[in-house]
Amino acid sequence: MLQPEDVGHRVVVRRIVGIRAGRPRFSDALGELAELSESHLTLVTAQGRLTVPRDEVHRARRVPPSRRPAAAAMAALEHAADAAWPAPTRAHLGDWLLRSADGWTGRANSALPVGDPDRPLPAAIDTVQRWYADLGRPALINTPLPLAAPVSAELDARGWSGGPPVLVQTVPLAALPAARPAIADAPPVELAATPSADWLAVAANRKGDLPTAARHVLTAVPQIRFAQVRVAGRLVAIGRGTVTGAGRWLGLSLIEVAPEARRRGLARQVIHSLAQWGVAVGATNAFLQVERSNAEAVTLYRALGFTTHHTYRTRTAPAD
Repeated sequence: MLQPEDVGHRVVVRRIVGIRAGRPRFSDALGELAELSESHLTLVTAQGRLTVPRDEVHRARRVPPSRRPAAAAMAALEHAADAAWPAPTRAHLGDWLLRSADGWTGRANSALPVGDPDRPLPAAIDTVQRWYADLGRPALINTPLPLAAPVSAELDARGWSGGPPVLVQTVPLAALPAARPAIADAPPVELAATPSADWLAVAANRKGDLPTAARHVLTAVPQIRFAQVRVAGRLVAIGRGTVTGAGRWLGLSLIEVAPEARRRGLARQVIHSLAQWGVAVGATNAFLQVERSNAEAVTLYRALGFTTHHTYRTRTAPAD
């Protein structure tokens, strides 16, 4: 039977659709698992969304993806994501990137092992550890899979721990549905080239205090917009959009809605407004990164047409 960690992956479900001559009739459905609850599961199939009550599920399992993205496509998207979340301290190890931002977020404080490190793999990992040790930081390596599978295997052998799986999801902007407010007279989404003080306060509440390096990560992108929604002067929703990757990729991050303002369609409105801006400046596709365990967010993004391009885990060196 399926588990919460299967959300965001391709699965096949055999369900009971009736009884004939005293025997159950079955039908199989194939798609990406968008939601898994105690009462039902929801798939995104080629024919649309399908919700199946748990008591109708005869058998269900994860299956391999229909195709794996080409290595070049994965590398290009990883570099676009790096440019959208730029660490202020950076170095190269051959093609690999070493990044640090005073410890603010794993993405900005991990090595990106894409390409040739210009030395044998064990020596490359040793060099990564020394680089972070010189900064007084723990050594982290972000492993996009399956591209960095050899790196991941070497880290397994060395006893590196792994963070939660993260889904890197994409959608063509032309396929992104228009936002429909869930409430009448929905407040407008404002876009700005710089974040307001209360926008930064919401981001800090979610990600932790914002040191100088964090503000660099958030703002040091040439093409960027900060989205915000206010109700009675109070900020209730935010989002961040960047365009990187030779102008192709709209990166969506920090989509956040205050608890009292949820289930009103505000997150969809923020995403739609940032998508409109992205299209206006020439972007053709959007991407985002979401932890696989965040079922509510995964469900929202699936409803908007996002599918998983690849995954990654942030690996941490064992303590000495």
